[in-house]
Amino acid sequence: MEDNIRDVLELRRTAKEVKRHVVIMRILRLLIIVLVAIVAAAYAISYFYDKYGSFTVRIDKYDMIKQGLALSESPEFERTAATLNADIVYDMTNISGEDLPDNIDMVNGSHNGDNYIAYTFYLINSGSDTISYEGNMSIENVTNGLDEAIRVAIYYNGEKTVYGKTKSDGSGIEGDCDKEFASSTFVMETHKEGFKPGAKDKFTIIVWLEGNDPDCTDALIGGTMKLGMDFKIVETT
Repeated sequence: MEDNIRDVLELRRTAKEVKRHVVIMRILRLLIIVLVAIVAAAYAISYFYDKYGSFTVRIDKYDMIKQGLALSESPEFERTAATLNADIVYDMTNISGEDLPDNIDMVNGSHNGDNYIAYTFYLINSGSDTISYEGNMSIENVTNGLDEAIRVAIYYNGEKTVYGKTKSDGSGIEGDCDKEFASSTFVMETHKEGFKPGAKDKFTIIVWLEGNDPDCTDALIGGTMKLGMDFKIVETT
């Protein structure tokens, strides 16, 4: 009799252990699935920004750690980073640069319109050395010849310069632009000397498809373009 009771208890205990094991394995499988999904989503977002993202700003991490060169979306530098990403505008159609808001340089971070990209950020010297830095904006990805009618306006400490690709017939600068793209792969290049500790430079980047450009045709539909801006220290004093 006692043996029978012991056998029943052991069977019940074994059944509970099996059930507990099944539950634990289900939870572990669910956690693995969630983890894989998170990693896949993060990779997809990273890949999408890297290949098709509208605009990315970067500084060398060594310059940030060793020399204090940093990026931020606010002038108070509440949060600093070595990389900043502007929000993407989907299905952007052509507009006139004359239709852009007058106060477009007065908002921090991403402040896109329906048909233009607008991004304001700050570069600061939070180190103890006076430095010189170089910066450039590169064309990292373009499809369907979208760059033929793209305009890039850069407000540097409030001073506006509009960049555009050389006219497709090679005759020079577009009438609404201040400067031509520096090359087929670079929009512009800049150099700053005597950037003292605590100094900060403000940049606002505006990107739109200029409807008055003769190259703004239906052939550009579906095109994509990614721009990147990189800064690096070239000298310290």
